[in-house]
Amino acid sequence: MNKTKFRISVRDSFWFLPIVYGLCSMGAAGAVTALDVWLVPSVSSSIPDIFLTGQSIAKQLYAALITAMLTMTTVSFSTIMVMLTTYSSQFSPRALEDFMQSKITQHVLGVYTFGFIFVVINLWLLTETNQQDLLSPFFTVIITIITLAFFILFIHFSARWAQVNFLIGVIRNKTLELIKETFAERTYGQHQHWDHSQVQNIREKDRKTIHARHSGYVQQVNYNYLIKWASANNMVLEATFQVGDYVPEGLPVFYFWDVGDRKDNVAKHDDFLVIGGERTDLQDIGFSIQKLVEIAVKALSTGMNDPNTAINCIHRIGSLLSELAGNYYPVTYFSDNHGDLRLMMEQKNFRDYLFKSFYQIKHYGKDDISVIYSIIDTLYKVTVVSEASIQKEVWNFAKYILEAVDIENLSSLDYQHLKSITEKFADFCGEELDWEYSKG
Repeated sequence: MNKTKFRISVRDSFWFLPIVYGLCSMGAAGAVTALDVWLVPSVSSSIPDIFLTGQSIAKQLYAALITAMLTMTTVSFSTIMVMLTTYSSQFSPRALEDFMQSKITQHVLGVYTFGFIFVVINLWLLTETNQQDLLSPFFTVIITIITLAFFILFIHFSARWAQVNFLIGVIRNKTLELIKETFAERTYGQHQHWDHSQVQNIREKDRKTIHARHSGYVQQVNYNYLIKWASANNMVLEATFQVGDYVPEGLPVFYFWDVGDRKDNVAKHDDFLVIGGERTDLQDIGFSIQKLVEIAVKALSTGMNDPNTAINCIHRIGSLLSELAGNYYPVTYFSDNHGDLRLMMEQKNFRDYLFKSFYQIKHYGKDDISVIYSIIDTLYKVTVVSEASIQKEVWNFAKYILEAVDIENLSSLDYQHLKSITEKFADFCGEELDWEYSKG
């Protein structure tokens, strides 16, 4: 899992791609210089004059291009800082990583690095003694034009990412892919139930513990490696956490029982568990939904007072819950390819996703009937695509949302509007409205 940690670090950083581009720029500058030194003198008569430039003109050209490169880089970095400030103050600090992870942002900075280093090296290699015509200024102009194109692209890209609706759509699409990946078919067995007597027999054996080596959030679990390792060592493991939980150093993260002759000593959990300083969206569906929740809560604050953005977030959260309801199945037991139990790990219940999705929005938006109505309408749509067990949970959660509404003091139209969707909701679920939600 050290490779995974490195990949997360690279994905969330601004430094990796610019370094790669910078190294490539050095190689390109060396290659172009080699052409000027060894190839151009022998074939200069065959090269059109438009592609060749004298030493004095090349020096002036390089000086102007360096200034242009620095100007574009400065403007781009300023734009990035403005975006980071906007995300932190108006959207969600957790949404910053979506902008930072964008390939366009990192590649633009890489292209700037490539162009600047290429021009500087070519300027440095110019000599006063050798006055031959050069081919390198032509390549420098081409690279500068490409850099300008990336600059325009970045301005357009930043303008789109500054729009909250675009950001909401990006988060929704990424979370949708995460849901599909989380509940995709695996090479190992996943089970909701297991023979109770077998589990009890395992628990009666001597239990050993694997402790967390450092504090942080559980970012990713390599289930495939973990189950293979447990199978190879004739062990059954029980996880004490869920993905996204914070675990302090020394906390037991796994208990395990030997069910045969174990071949190896206890492995370090670094091999199959990634613990980092921040929550990530590698496997954590709840964290991805939390970003939309935070945007909605910010929109409902008195400083912004933008309920329509909050309603947009509610609709997107509802679409994610609908997708989750269509794919969700509770898994507690994992078996290897031979059908033997190897891992016990509780997964989040669907009601946990419901609660985390709306409880904060309910708290801050309970005085805005449009927000409450949107939540109830969204929950109703979730039930339409869900099976009976989930429908029951969603209906119970809808009643929890309605508890925050002062039904008796609603105006007549607000009451009728809310009552119509709630009655339709109740009819679909085969439930009856409580008297406290029926008025007049």
